This record gives sequence, structure tokens and C-alpha cells, in this order.
Amino acid sequence: MSTDVFRTTSGPVRGFRVSADVVAVLGIPYAAPPFGAARFRAPLPPPVWTGVRDCVRFGPVAPQSARLPGAPVWSPGDEDVLTVNVWTPAPDGGRLPVLVWIHGGAYTFGSSAQPDFDGTAPAGAGLVVVTFNHRIGFEGFGHVPGGGAGGHPDNRGLLDQIAALRWVRENIAGFGGDPRNVTVAGQSSGAAAVACLMVADRARGLFRRAVVHSPASPCYTPGIAAATTREVAAAAGCPATPEGLSATTPQALVEASDRVVERYRRDPASGSRHYDPSLYAPVLDGDVLTTDPLTGIAAGAARDVDLLVCHTTEEYWLLDAVGSSAKVTTDERLALFAADFGLPDGLVDGYRAAMPGAPVLDVYLAVFGDLLFGEYANRLAELHARAGGRAHLSRFDRRRAGADGDVRAWHCADVPFAFGTLGDERLAFLVGGTPTAADHALARRMVRAWADFAATGDPGWPAVDGRTTHARVWTTDDHSGAGLPAVPRALWAGMDFPVLRA
Repeated sequence: MSTDVFRTTSGPVRGFRVSADVVAVLGIPYAAPPFGAARFRAPLPPPVWTGVRDCVRFGPVAPQSARLPGAPVWSPGDEDVLTVNVWTPAPDGGRLPVLVWIHGGAYTFGSSAQPDFDGTAPAGAGLVVVTFNHRIGFEGFGHVPGGGAGGHPDNRGLLDQIAALRWVRENIAGFGGDPRNVTVAGQSSGAAAVACLMVADRARGLFRRAVVHSPASPCYTPGIAAATTREVAAAAGCPATPEGLSATTPQALVEASDRVVERYRRDPASGSRHYDPSLYAPVLDGDVLTTDPLTGIAAGAARDVDLLVCHTTEEYWLLDAVGSSAKVTTDERLALFAADFGLPDGLVDGYRAAMPGAPVLDVYLAVFGDLLFGEYANRLAELHARAGGRAHLSRFDRRRAGADGDVRAWHCADVPFAFGTLGDERLAFLVGGTPTAADHALARRMVRAWADFAATGDPGWPAVDGRTTHARVWTTDDHSGAGLPAVPRALWAGMDFPVLRA
């Protein structure tokens, strides 16, 4: 059998060489298409085949309206959306550590085909890399009344992720990977999904380590999820019933969700969703997810899983730059923002004191970035350590001053460095143009840290010990511009992140 042909439980697949040492196998089904009779249901087993299946291109992306640079778009009728991709440096056998990546995108957009997530460099560092698509938006996280009793569970996107991890357990040895040494990783909503999997009983034993970059904090109660369904169904002009939702096309639900989001964006009095409308998130359904990640991790539910956490130091500047976040530019609007999110007394004033002379918009972006990502990431690492787990913490602080303005250490900027894809011109906006030699050196260090952590649980710096928070700061020797000043984390002491927002 050719070294570019691999056996899976569904049938043989053929990949292609992406370098002298790495083979990529793209678009392998890990579950059946989740449409027709399978729509809104838990993932079903994939089809089987007898001949060799050519797997040389990514599978279709899940239903969404996003058009991301360098990535395919969803077209109505695309149904075979539950596929995995594998990059392996050991096509002739071996037992290498495995890294499984979950893409982000606010549980609403994104795919494994984004240029950031090419697995060639991490595979070259000694990993077998797996990425995959899962259901997002209403298809993956929308609440269908009747729930499990009607065969329409919440958290279908998480169930897809678990199915992909089971595929890895059953098949990855044939690609040279060690099914007993799997690290699951993700960024933003993908990182938050990893945190959910850490405390989900159904995912127990499917991975040994976890990497979370900029985990997003919200989970939703069933009540919040049900209210969202009513809003989306009304916008789609269908009954909020299993029959009504099933009779409505995926495209119609995507478009209805976009209309609901736009309504929140236009209404400053609509509460916390006005600032960055995210309709979908994991649901505390009492089945797939019985606790939010912080509570479960603090109770020791994941103490056997090694954890590597990273967040950027200027997270929310990206969301402002791409226009997905409301602009808050007055003291009155900033006070309303603090009230809408129930921020502790004195928190905003504390940020002002740490940022003297900063415009209101910058104060708002700093607070919002820490609210959704930075403080939450720190707590995940610290609570895991206090509960008896091993946790390592890092912060991405690379920025660049350019002719077209500053590129900050913002949300998503760390991912091309960790994957070693920063030279892809489609990612120039994230990294600020052509990478420098110092940028490439930083990327090599980050790829190496991922590989070492996946292999041994040690990325190369001290673990958080529950009392002192050791953190590796990722930066270059030639980075330009001043970053945010340090803000006392004590300001967040009164913030209860498990409180769910809507």
C-alpha cells in the first residue's frame, strides 16, 4: 500500500505530500451528513466505502454566512460537513503525539479550512495534527424544543466534537499517531469548547491534554437558549417547534440569526448582547454539559488533564477593527456597559487609573477583552492548578507599528504563530504584513512549545502552582509600540463568571 494511502474504519483514503516529510489527508468523513432525517440529532456513524477515497481537499463548511479570507464559503446544499483533516510526518507507522484543533468563530462561523490552521509546521515538529468541521450556529447550538426526549439534543456541536475525538481514538494509529497521547486544542469559542469537553463526562478519556487560546467565557442556561430560539424562529417566520424548525432550511435559519444579531447591534438598550451579539453558546443542558467549565474545573473534574492556556494582551482591539463590536465612546455609554454586564464597583475606574489619558473607547476595549477572554483564561489556569491539575499559562504580547497603523496583540493574532502559518499573505491583516526574521523565530518557539506540551505536558516554563502565577510572555525582540499597562487583577475579584449572560 502506498505511504500516501491510509486505512480507516470507513475505508481506505489517499492523501498527498505537502512537503518532503508531511502527508495531508483532507475531508475524511467522521460522521454522516447531519441533514434530512439526521438534522438536529446527535451525529450518526459515517458512511463506508470499499475503494480508495481521494482526500485531497477540505470538506464543505457548516452552514454560515461568513466569508473569511482564504477560506471556502458555505453554499446551500452542502451537506457532508462533518469531516476531519490529518497531517502526518509518520505515514509508515510510529506513535507520535496527536494535536486535535477546534476552530473558533463565536459558535457561528469559521472552519478547519482557514489558512491559519494548516497543520504542516506542527506536523514537521513531530505531531500528527487533526482539524475538523462541526455544526455551528442554530444547526449546532440552537435549542430545539423537546430536547433529548424528541431526539433533538442541545449542544450538537459539542457532540460532533466528541464524535471527531472518537474517530481519532479509533483511527489515528493508522496515521502514525498515538491514541493514548491526544491533546485537544482550540481558540476563542473553540477554546471554550475545549474547556467544556474537559468537564463533560462523554469526552472523558478521549484526550490527555488541552490547549486553550483566548477562551470565550459564556455558557447559556436552557432558558436563555429557548428564548433565543423563539427570537430566531420569529425572524424566520416559522413556529418555534421541532416541526417548524425542521421544515425551515438551514439557509433561512442562518439569515434569521443574522437579522436578530443586527437588531441587537442597532439597539443600545438591548442589554449585554448589544456590544458583541453572540446568539449561540454551549448550553447547561444537564446531559452533555452538567456544569460550566470554571465550576467543574474548580471541583477537580479535569485534574487528570494537563492544561496550557494562552491569551493575547489586547484581545478586543481586533473586534473593534473589524467592526463586530459596538463602539463605546462616552462616559455615559461606558457606565451603561458596566451595568449591562454587572461589572464590580470600581472596576472601570481602576482601568481608567491604569490607563491615564486613554480615550473612553480604549478603556472599554481593555475591559471587554479581559471580561470575555483575559481574566477568564487566567482563572481557568489558576483554578485547575488549585484543584490538583497541571496548568501552564502564557500571554501573547507581540505587536507591530506599520504605515497603515498599529497591529496590536489582538484576538487571533497568536494563532498563525502557534501554527507557523504567519507567512501566508491571506493572514497579513492579523500579523501586520510580511513577517520579520524575529516573527519567524517567535513562531518557531511557539510551535516547539505546542509540540513539547503535546508530547510530555511540559511546554518549557514553570507550571502555575496555585499561589504564584508563572506565565510565559510571547513577544519578539523588535516589537514596536507600547502595550497596555498592567491592570490589577484584584479589580475582577467580585466578578462571578459562571453567571450566564443574555
